[in-house]
Amino acid sequence: MPFPYEEFDLSGVRTYPLASRPSKARVEDFARPVARGASFKAWFDSLPAILGGQDLRRAVRAMVDARARSSGIIWGLGAHVIKTGVSPVVIDLMRRGWVSAVAMNGAGIIHDFEIALSGATSEDVDESLGPGRFGMASETGELLNQVIRRGVERRQGLGQAVAAFLAERHPPHADRSLAVAAHRLGIPLTVHVAIGTDITHMHPAASGAAIGEASLRDFRYFTSCVGRLNGGVYLNCGSAVVLPEVFLKAVALVRNQGIALDGLTTVNIDFLRMYRPQTNVVTRPVAGTGGSGISLVGHHEILIPLLAAAAIELGPEA
Repeated sequence: MPFPYEEFDLSGVRTYPLASRPSKARVEDFARPVARGASFKAWFDSLPAILGGQDLRRAVRAMVDARARSSGIIWGLGAHVIKTGVSPVVIDLMRRGWVSAVAMNGAGIIHDFEIALSGATSEDVDESLGPGRFGMASETGELLNQVIRRGVERRQGLGQAVAAFLAERHPPHADRSLAVAAHRLGIPLTVHVAIGTDITHMHPAASGAAIGEASLRDFRYFTSCVGRLNGGVYLNCGSAVVLPEVFLKAVALVRNQGIALDGLTTVNIDFLRMYRPQTNVVTRPVAGTGGSGISLVGHHEILIPLLAAAAIELGPEA
């Protein structure tokens, strides 16, 4: 039957004093203006301790604590991080002791390789796809595939092989190459490839057997590094699918062998909160471990230098 037009009786509504209510936004957490000429630390300390500002502080604190405990900091880098010019910042962190290992996807090592050789990367796909030129740079397709095959013969991982090749070749822009820096500093570099996703797979020189063997070896190297992250930090920067999946499988293998990852902090840095990074990096790996997952949303070319500067400023001297 229909309900009647009847106003709700508000005479018994209960209230409470505003001061007695727990509130999520408090004035002591608000941002503070900074004076002209203030230091970076003064600016960083002035950020609001709310939402993204607090998450950024948590990420920096986790890095500083991991460094103090020698617990390890692994950086997972998608290709976009390299294309946006952040490599010199990460290389500086490598030299200062803020990087225990680096993982890349296949596109990441391609961009780093091209930067080292020619000082430029990231072709215009829209312009080159129609005429059939996309992905057909000879050095990238031929040299990288040769290096991978040679690396397999030497029982090297894909990242290890490319890093050694570039470091020995002394390319014109070696100082901007993450792979060269990793080789010279003795930092493990692993590359995780999905067959058919990279321009190097379009060339006759590509060997599925070599690519697969080299990348599988890198997965095992990477898993060994993840197994040392008890109390450490894993940062996934700009990889929406491949590296989040690889990281989750590495965590699963480590735990299968009874290795603890207590107190692990995971950080995802990208434009959007997407399913795999949010689930496979931020949420699942730290569940029930006393660890913490953090999602920082924004531009790599802003957030990563900001994170690096804060860690350098607030952490111990190199």
